Amino acid sequence: MSAFQTSSAGKESGFRQQLQALAACVLITLVTQPLREHVDLANIVMLFLLTVAIIAVWLGRKPAITASLISIALFDFFFVPPRFSFSVNDAQYLITFTVMLMVALIISHLTAGLRQNAIEAQQREQQMRALYALAQQLAGVLTVEQAALDARNFIRQLGMELHVLVPTRNEVLLTVGGESVELDVAEMMVVRSAFSNNAAMELRSESPATLILPLSGVTRPRGVILISAEREVLALQRPLLEAVASLMATALDRLHFVEVAQQHHMQMLTERLRSSILAALSHDIRTPLTALYGLADTLTLPRQQLPEPARETAAAIRDQALRLNNLVSNLLDMARLHAGQVQLRKEWQPVEEVIGASIKLLGTALQRHPVKVHLAAGLPLIEFDAVLLERVFCNLLENAAKYAPLDTDILLGAQVVEGELEVTVANAGAGFPPDKLLAVFEPFERGVAESPLTGVGMGLAICRAVIEAHGGGISASNPAAGGACVRFTLPLGEPPVIEQEAGESP
Repeated sequence: MSAFQTSSAGKESGFRQQLQALAACVLITLVTQPLREHVDLANIVMLFLLTVAIIAVWLGRKPAITASLISIALFDFFFVPPRFSFSVNDAQYLITFTVMLMVALIISHLTAGLRQNAIEAQQREQQMRALYALAQQLAGVLTVEQAALDARNFIRQLGMELHVLVPTRNEVLLTVGGESVELDVAEMMVVRSAFSNNAAMELRSESPATLILPLSGVTRPRGVILISAEREVLALQRPLLEAVASLMATALDRLHFVEVAQQHHMQMLTERLRSSILAALSHDIRTPLTALYGLADTLTLPRQQLPEPARETAAAIRDQALRLNNLVSNLLDMARLHAGQVQLRKEWQPVEEVIGASIKLLGTALQRHPVKVHLAAGLPLIEFDAVLLERVFCNLLENAAKYAPLDTDILLGAQVVEGELEVTVANAGAGFPPDKLLAVFEPFERGVAESPLTGVGMGLAICRAVIEAHGGGISASNPAAGGACVRFTLPLGEPPVIEQEAGESP
């Protein structure tokens, strides 16, 4: 019989047990009738007490109490003189009846308590076996839906209904593993509060009642479960339901960490593939590019007796090879910076030298865009990697020249602002798209997606990686006067003290 019976079924069972206790007392009376002339009445009392003990073990406390009273009445009526009457001639039998009742009640209480303890122990064993089986099922599930379905089936065997709600990426609680539960706004707020506060709550409904238990994961709540049943049943089975919630939370935690491990594994494979591609680029592409550039540059020399169209073709091949070589270099630098394989070789040095070297290195790329440099007086020495910072200036100046109208100036300034060196590079172009002032620093992100200008959107990404590696910051803006401006900062630090040699004037 199920542990959750209706009240009518309970009444029928209790009435049947009372009849069974009465039948047992009548039976022991019939059995002891032939012994009346041969056995002392004290021994017959022992047989009645034995019957009460058996009824207490077999049927429980209430039938045993009934059997105690009936046994005294039957013993008085059939055995105590005068027989077949409830009157008592000898007052000593009143003491016998009192002692018999007390002993019967004590025996019934003790034996019934032992019986109840045995029943509860058996129920706990059954619950532990069921929980162990559920734990085995949840340990092998591969999806959240499958885990929710197993828990739902387990709770249904106990006569209750269960719903599992888990959060989406947007922290919206949705039902999984069964039909969605219908909740009004107030009830949903209670469920949301139980999830956010990681605390058990109860919906104030008439019948059936609904208990909300959070699924407490290792790092954060993984969802909630809603169990619907009678309020008395929920109170009685609360420990079991909390154990189910704990098993469910452990299963959801395991599924989450398995997914994270798979993602990390895929990232490792991706990094390994990227390293292989970078090795191929470094060894198999840059070498022929260098040879192609050298051969094309040789054909453009004045001593080569080539027709003018052929010379122009050779110059175009040289320029395209150089651009492709720069693109491959940017890709390699970006990959190394992201992988943390680039070691900064910082030295205290003036920033003016790097700016001059970068402008000279670009050469023909700045022919139609004069660079106007405005440096504040008395700029201090800055600790930075000259090679990487030169790449930053080259990318910023090349981008400024690429997107600026011909024969317009590029403005480059540097000054100390609030304990940092602030460098700006501005042009007179159309400016950045207002909705991409942050996105332009992402890899492969261009200000204008479809543009006739060459490039894959790696220059500003490399600039950000280098500047952030130096402990600075970089940003893009569109000045009110027009054009575009990129600003980056570098920490000043504490430059070393340069000792003066003897005889040198301060």
